[in-house]
Amino acid sequence: MLIGQAGGFTGAAQRIPVRGGRRIGGGLRQSCAQVCGRLGLSPETADNVWESAAQPVENCRRAASGKGTARLLKFWAATAGLSGQGGTGDGHCPGSPGSAIVAAMQTIIAVAGLCKTYASGFQALRSVSLDIRHGEIFALLGPNGAGKTTLISIICGIVRASSGNVRVGGHDIVADYRAARSMIGLVPQELTTDAFESVWTTVSFSRGLFGKRANPQYLEKLLRDLSLWDRKDSRIRTLSGGMKRRLLIAKALSHEPQILFLDEPTAGVDVNLRRDMWQLVRALKATGVTIILTTHYIDEAEEMADRIGVISKGELILVEEKAELMRKLGRKQLTLQLQQPLQQIPPALAAYRLDLSRDGSELTYTYDTQGERSGILALLEELSAAGIAFRDLHTTQSSLEEIFVSLVKEGQ
Repeated sequence: MLIGQAGGFTGAAQRIPVRGGRRIGGGLRQSCAQVCGRLGLSPETADNVWESAAQPVENCRRAASGKGTARLLKFWAATAGLSGQGGTGDGHCPGSPGSAIVAAMQTIIAVAGLCKTYASGFQALRSVSLDIRHGEIFALLGPNGAGKTTLISIICGIVRASSGNVRVGGHDIVADYRAARSMIGLVPQELTTDAFESVWTTVSFSRGLFGKRANPQYLEKLLRDLSLWDRKDSRIRTLSGGMKRRLLIAKALSHEPQILFLDEPTAGVDVNLRRDMWQLVRALKATGVTIILTTHYIDEAEEMADRIGVISKGELILVEEKAELMRKLGRKQLTLQLQQPLQQIPPALAAYRLDLSRDGSELTYTYDTQGERSGILALLEELSAAGIAFRDLHTTQSSLEEIFVSLVKEGQ
């Protein structure tokens, strides 16, 4: 049910008091604005929701009269475009107001024209614009010093941008910083914890910083999932490096954020812990958490990410669906193992992109995956006509790592 997936929307029903079908302390338009805020929509979008609904006041009264908060919330959820059917299904509520509102729901982080220049004159970011979709895993790749950590730090409110703006769940990170930051959990690169506090105290304190009520059951489950429960009473200085890394993840998740930033999360951890972390990431995505990760392990991005962004020298070179990126930029190669070695490639085959191995025993043909024709059949016919026989063949495709290296080189 989409209402339950809208990042903490279910809990909103318990916090908006209704008496006799009417909200206390404000009109119907205010209730619309409040519910849209719970859904992460901007005030402008909330206005559009209200204005776009056909006969909004009359329909809302019908929906809410004698039904209490749940019905009212269901109405506004449908109006905001959350119900896939454009209404509550009882005939009283209007349909979805249009694709603009649906698009706003899909974008949970909006970065526009972001620039950062430090006092030294170093320009870390150059007019970066990026939209992160709700519930996706977005991998941000780039060499050291490319601007990955600066971008994350600005979104999380740690570094102030020189120009540009960022909205998180519809909240401006400067004007409405409390609401924006409450939606975010950050796992930084550095191990920054109070060495003399216990694991339990540290995680509980992190939750309290965001004004969340104590929830021992949630924290216990979180520590168990991260294999830290047995060390909950241990001082942090007694933990291994891998355990400290897990503790940073626990701190970031302690206040149940809708967005999780993972800045090099598996740096310095063993293989088993790395696997456990990615299982946790998959589980978080399944609950609707949006995850943005930076990593130098290209295979992780290739396995986990829905979309890939490549940044180099402060500029966002490319943002693309992973599968589409592999299709567009990936190359395929056909390798033929010859029965008899060749001294050189025959002139009759000069039209093909062929490479001959040093010992002359393998012939490699590189072709475009987007081409209408691969040319493989024509090549095999030319080989047969030239009297070149082969005993085996196999194909390979470019990995994400090769594509990444190629993009960075082009950006330089």
